[in-house]
This record gives sequence, C-alpha cells and structure tokens, in this order.
Amino acid sequence: MKILITDDDRAIRRIIRDILEMEGHSVEEAEDGLAALELLKKSAFDVLFCDIKMPKMDGIALLEALHEHHVSVDTMVMSGHGTIEMAVKALKLGAYDFIEKPLNLNRILVSMQHVREKGQLLRSNAALKTSIKKFIGNSMVGSSPAILEVQSMVQKVASSEARVLITGPNGSGKELVARSLHDQSNRSKGPFIEVNCAAIPAELVESELFGHEKGAFTSAVKEKKGRFELASGGTLFLDEIGDMPLNAQAKVLRALQEKVIQRVGGEKDIKVDCRVIAATNKNLRNAILAGQFREDLYHRLAVILIAVPPLNERREDIPALCAHFLQQICEEQGLPTKQLAPPALELLSSLNWTGNIRELRNILERLVILCGDVISKSEVERYANPQ
Repeated sequence: MKILITDDDRAIRRIIRDILEMEGHSVEEAEDGLAALELLKKSAFDVLFCDIKMPKMDGIALLEALHEHHVSVDTMVMSGHGTIEMAVKALKLGAYDFIEKPLNLNRILVSMQHVREKGQLLRSNAALKTSIKKFIGNSMVGSSPAILEVQSMVQKVASSEARVLITGPNGSGKELVARSLHDQSNRSKGPFIEVNCAAIPAELVESELFGHEKGAFTSAVKEKKGRFELASGGTLFLDEIGDMPLNAQAKVLRALQEKVIQRVGGEKDIKVDCRVIAATNKNLRNAILAGQFREDLYHRLAVILIAVPPLNERREDIPALCAHFLQQICEEQGLPTKQLAPPALELLSSLNWTGNIRELRNILERLVILCGDVISKSEVERYANPQ
C-alpha cells in the first residue's frame, strides 16, 4: 500500500517509515498538515498517518480539509496529548483509528492489517454487487450431464492455484463459472476483480490492467492502481481474453511469469499476488495461427480448460432454469412468483437459443413484465421472438 506520514517530528516519521517499509509498503513523508494536503490532492494514498499537533495546519484541520476536497484516505490520527474528546472528534471527521503516543509499533501493524482487510472486503463486496446486477444468477442451475461435468471440474480445481481458461459461446455462463471457482477457492475472502477485455478501448487496456503514474498520458491527472494490484490476495478474471491487444498480451505474460507488473509511465516493479482466470468465446488456437494471440500466453492461461456448453446442448436444464429465473425476476420486481403453463414451457424448451442462458433470462423477464400469473404458450409465441 502507499502510505503518507505527516508529523513535525522527523524521528517519529523515520520510525514509522522504517517499520512500514519493512512490511513492503511504499512510504512518503510530510512535515506538516499543509504539505500533506498538497500531496494528497496530487496523488492517491491508501493510508495517512497524521499527528494532531503540527505547524501551519494541525491534524483536525487536515481532516476537515480532506473532507472539503473529497479526498478519500484511511487516516490514523496520532497524538501524545490524546483525550477521549479528541479521539471522538477525529473519528467523526472520518479518521479510521486513533493511536496514542509514545507509539507502539505492534499497534501500528495491527491497524495496518485492519485497513488491508477492510480494503479487500470493500473491493470484494463491490465486485460481487456488480456481478449480481449484471449476471444471470448466483448458482449453476441444472442437472444435465454437460453442466454436471462443468460443476465437477470446478470442484476439482477450485482449491488449487492453477490458472483456468473457460471457453464457451456468449451468454453461456462463463463468468458464473469463474465466480464459482473463486468462491470455492482458498482466495474466497479476497477480491474478485473482473476485466472485460472486449469493452476497454485498446489504448486504455494497459492502464486498466497495470495502472498508471501521474502524467503518464494526457488524462492521467493522478496515479491509479490497475486491476492486477486491486486483485491482490484474490482472483483476477480476464473476460474475453481473445480480444486483448497483442502489446498488452506481452505484459500479461510477464506478469504471469514473474508475478510483477509496471504501471504505465512507471519504472518500479510491483509484486502482484492474484490467481488469474480467463474466458473467451473465440477459438484461441485459430487466433494463434492468424497471429492474433500469443501461443506462449495461451499455454500460461490454459493450465486447466473448462468448456461451458451452449444452452442448445443442455435443453433438459431449461425447466429448472425457467423456475430459477422466474422466482429471481419476480423477487426483483416485487411480484408473486409467476408460472409457465406446460405448453409454454414445452415451447421454450424447443426454441433455438443462439443467445444461450442470457437470452433465456431476458425473455423470461419480458414475459414476467407483460403477462399474467400463468404465462401461456401464445404469450411465449408473441413475446419470445423465436428465430
């Protein structure tokens, strides 16, 4: 983590800096609150150690200024004249912790551990909420031989550190498989960070993956952590990896081989510790022959291959999927759970699902909104738009 220490006592700054750098953190110093504020406005820091009694701007004034300028940083307030009133005031202004002087180094390390765990939890929760909103559900539904084979593979490899390449057509559930691997892994308490390689402009892919330093390019007004850093301790999911530009592929290969990255515009190696899971709807071997994908990266990613079948190859799962989605959608809409008439379910089971599970869920949502408590075959014919 990147840490700023502000205290007018140089010896105290040095003591804290030494212990934090021994723990592998990047540390900068400021001798008063005003200097700290300028640094915080220009660059992003994860943690601020802030003394209360300082010239030019004291710690309480600095906390107020951070709030005014919308600067977000976990702040550890330090004071040799601590009182309950002062501690309460600091905490109300957004301080994360209050540490009394003379400093106890173990106390500092415990506070840092709490900040790290908090950051991992927030990132994981944010990623989970995004995933739930975007995706089709939260479990692999079905009992067909095809989906049981996928579930078996997930159970076998989830607890390992092996990289996994998930293949399958759009809408078949590749992201759900990736999340299942994470949730059943030893990294489940860490973040699950997703990157959709097809949705990021080519010129921004490296910045998204590896971060950038301030001034690395025109719009880089402050430094930014990349997805590899944000996924530390957890899982990085590279969705649609087949659409990643070749120059970014070379840097991803280095990150996988050496477990280090460099931010765009930076020269410092940053260690990363995340499990990488990738997914694609493309035939990567054909892309390798066409010179569009690196063969060495393919072999790094495809230690374990999991092929997710299209919905047309697991039609026996459609009744269970329909029941699952109808309940889920009706809960989202605040409605009693609706039902499909048997002829309607039979028709849905016979359609050509080119959009796979995502298409099925979309159609069911449309039927829930437009139809009555029992959805008829004629309504499916009207609203399903079969091809």
